[in-house]
Amino acid sequence: MKKILIAYDSKTGRTQKMAETIAQGVREAGKEAVVRRIGEIGSEKELEGFDGYIFGCPTYFETITEEMKQFLFMAKKADLAEKTGGSFGSHTHIGNGPKIIHNTLEFVFGMKMADLGAFNVKEQILDSGKGEEPCRAYGKAFGEKVGG
Repeated sequence: MKKILIAYDSKTGRTQKMAETIAQGVREAGKEAVVRRIGEIGSEKELEGFDGYIFGCPTYFETITEEMKQFLFMAKKADLAEKTGGSFGSHTHIGNGPKIIHNTLEFVFGMKMADLGAFNVKEQILDSGKGEEPCRAYGKAFGEKVGG
């Protein structure tokens, strides 16, 4: 069974909820989903053995969190080139975070990005409960992109 890592940073719990719901969709696509907070991943060796990677964090002061920046520097050492990648995050008004992650994975890491774009949901939509279905659908579509 193909295995997908969903690694995230969360300040308020919203991005964590997104990660967990994306994982439900990945499982609906018949893949194994492993959800981990980026602070729990101590080295690039812990990124080995996955067929796909989805990284996410909230947009924080119009960019990614400092923790995500440090995680990406560490993840670069894992040589994820040609692996399938995706990105997600929550935001209040400007949702730059997922696009920054997406571009880093594609242009710096050399990953094959799922043609789903950077997935972004406003915090108000997440708080209303209306964000769960799009998160699940993103995870399912990503899982299908990873293949058999």
